[in-house]
Amino acid sequence: MATITQNPDIRFLGRLLGDVIRAYGGDGLFRRIEYIRSASVDRARGLAGGDIDPGLDALTLDEALAFTRGFMLFSLLANLAEDRQGATTEQGSDLSDALERLEKEGIDRAAALDLLNRALIAPVLTAHPTEVRRKSIIDHRNRIAALMRLKDAGREETPDGEIIDEAITRQIALLWQTRPLRRERLFVADEIEIALSYLRDSFLPVLPALYARWERALGHRPASFLKPGNWIGGDRDGNPFVTADTLRLNLATASEAVLAHYLDLTHALGAELSISSELATVTGDVEALAEGGQDPSPARADEPYRRALTGIYARLAATCTKITGKAPARPAAHPADAYATPEELRHDLVTLAHALGGAGKGLLSSGGALGRLIRAVETFGFHLATLDLRQNSDVHERVVAELLKVAGVEADYLALDEEARVALLRRELGHNRPLSSAYCTYSDETASELAIMHAAADAHALYGPACITTHIISKAATVSDMLEVAVMLKEAGLYRAPEEEDGTPHSAIMVVPLFETIGDLERGPEVMTDWFALPEVSAVVCARGHQEVMVGYSDSNKDGGYLTSVWSLHQASRALAEVFAKQNVAMQLFHGRGGAVGRGGGSAFAAILAQPPGTVQGRIRITEQGEVIAAKYGTRESTAANLEIMASATLLSSLEQGEVAPADYARFAEAMSGISHDAFTNFRALVYETEGFRTFFRQFTPIAEIADLKIGSRPASRTKSDRIEDLRAIPWVFSWSQARVMLPGWYGVGQALDTADTGMLKEMVASWPFLRATLANLEMVLAKSDMGIAERYLALVEDQDAGRAIFDRIRDGWQLTHDRLLDITGQSRLLEKSPALDASVRLRLPYIEPLNFLQIELIKRHRAGEDDPRVREGIQLSINAIATALRNSG
Repeated sequence: MATITQNPDIRFLGRLLGDVIRAYGGDGLFRRIEYIRSASVDRARGLAGGDIDPGLDALTLDEALAFTRGFMLFSLLANLAEDRQGATTEQGSDLSDALERLEKEGIDRAAALDLLNRALIAPVLTAHPTEVRRKSIIDHRNRIAALMRLKDAGREETPDGEIIDEAITRQIALLWQTRPLRRERLFVADEIEIALSYLRDSFLPVLPALYARWERALGHRPASFLKPGNWIGGDRDGNPFVTADTLRLNLATASEAVLAHYLDLTHALGAELSISSELATVTGDVEALAEGGQDPSPARADEPYRRALTGIYARLAATCTKITGKAPARPAAHPADAYATPEELRHDLVTLAHALGGAGKGLLSSGGALGRLIRAVETFGFHLATLDLRQNSDVHERVVAELLKVAGVEADYLALDEEARVALLRRELGHNRPLSSAYCTYSDETASELAIMHAAADAHALYGPACITTHIISKAATVSDMLEVAVMLKEAGLYRAPEEEDGTPHSAIMVVPLFETIGDLERGPEVMTDWFALPEVSAVVCARGHQEVMVGYSDSNKDGGYLTSVWSLHQASRALAEVFAKQNVAMQLFHGRGGAVGRGGGSAFAAILAQPPGTVQGRIRITEQGEVIAAKYGTRESTAANLEIMASATLLSSLEQGEVAPADYARFAEAMSGISHDAFTNFRALVYETEGFRTFFRQFTPIAEIADLKIGSRPASRTKSDRIEDLRAIPWVFSWSQARVMLPGWYGVGQALDTADTGMLKEMVASWPFLRATLANLEMVLAKSDMGIAERYLALVEDQDAGRAIFDRIRDGWQLTHDRLLDITGQSRLLEKSPALDASVRLRLPYIEPLNFLQIELIKRHRAGEDDPRVREGIQLSINAIATALRNSG
């Protein structure tokens, strides 16, 4: 399968894919697919004769399925080739570059080290269902990537003696014959296993190596400031399948994986550290560890490090058995006491490291395998990744109301106003008497929530308090929403009222509000002001030293459109920073970003740099969702690159001087507020105020067909309502992407920009990172959309006149947005100033267009009642293929 790009990797892989299609599908299928490909490429180039419809019409259903798989696999291989190019060209996107950039501004490495020593940077894996590919497909893709790395190194054979080109062809052949679609809907247990594979195979080996690189760049050893997080098994919002059992499963499998990793590394260290006391001076601390190791072997009598590691391994093995209930695959030499905490294990390892570094002028200092193991223990503990709890405030409200009623405290909590609720909840938090009783009967919802609280308490006792540190509240809008969670935590002893001796309350898990709608974002600073005003809250926060607030991109976008969403988030972050500064509390923002621009996606480097001054300060958490996880963390190389980007961007955002002077910012903010208001008005007018828009959306896009995909454990909607307000943001964005409209990423912006002052806008773009990043993401979305292709989806709308009227408004809005963007940015075409991204998008467009045309035809047949299972499979394959080609579509 020839290609239209100069990238040699894509040409090479595309040719092998063509060979595989010919070998397994025959010359006839290959020629038909090649005709469609060539015609589509010609059409994209504007050449005459690029008519792909005759080629599509000639395909049988079986050939249509094969054609769709072929185009999907080409996009998969093209993505792989692009990812191999690796490093971004943005200045400062690795830590060394960031440090040099800061030094040019007079900020030395000591300041950077000080910041990182109190920082927390956390990519948080979630199970939001936008990854359409099966794990088997991703695994084959990663094997090809590994083989390509061997090829880069000049190798002709694999370590197993296979010719590399033949091995790559073999993996592509396996891809061709691997079913792309899941037959069964994912269970939470499946999602836990998928996330674990990334944590185990990428984060565990990569992060310690990155820390070694960062230590060299800084000239000193920083604290472990970057740690992974996880939502899967703890995020119950709208997912009835997340329970106390899934929470236990997540933590148990993660702990088993990380302890097995430590056992393997400790065993390997025992083989490496063959130092003899006859040839080296050994400290008393090491001798004590060696004696405690109880290694009876005479062969190791003069090898204190090996004997010490025998003891460390035995204690680790006992820890593994205690925590997981399973003995390690490689048994210990003798029984031993388990480590009570990861810090105890780290202490023993550091003892060995200090002794090694104190002799021979530090030639055996704390680097190497021992240094990496110490760093791993600091970073991952006994839990691997911190698990967040999340639930909707409506659920908390109902649970607390039932607890209060059954306990005889308050018969109708739901009828109370906010002031009365806060007063009642504070009284309950003033003592440690539980509301619940084992002798009372509760609703299934309340019983489930209580079970999760108790499971979290058990987890703290077993894995340590770092295993669960936050409970996030979706739809948080009031102080009582937050106090309700504290009351629920108290039921399991995770919140403790002041004891007489110190008078300070304690909360083992932080209560975190998620402000996600436009209204909630506007009210967020007021809510946090009232929250900090409560004496018991102030005491808990001061003891902890920081407070987290989560801001949501998806629902704010669905509520008010792209521009209003990003501006509301920007304003809320600034206002929250002022609230926190007044309280002298460190703010930790948690950004709920998705893959698509309509859900906060785009360049993470640019997004972090575009945060308002003073809002990062070294502490930031960011969700990683769906297809983005595989793209960023599917290989060790991509994991290292993306974690490096996150660390360097956080450092720059925290320490660099802002580009915009305060007086200019005031002008820009005033202009931006007006633009945002206009964008909001236009977005709401189309989506929520246009008669028939809801029906148009559900007929025009493949939203119903997307709901059939087995890509996640959560339902598409929180309720059975078909209102857009109740639809989850993910299928809302995903369905518009499939129809090539990408409406959530741009609608309303053109109308707003059209009434703004062009000179002011150009000044803002030139000097304001926020607007530059906002328009760069907008530009990418416009480049991936296609109103010509989108217009064909009108054939799916029953009321053609009404559908045409709505579509014309969308098309005109797109054109206006397109024209105003080019005018403001001084370009003659989209992505003119971003050649690499332009080449990537242009490469894919000819491979997406035929998929859209085929998808439309199959959806028409399916909705008309045709029951051939190949029609349904073809629709799902087309969704898979289009999503793969678009990359950040969900």
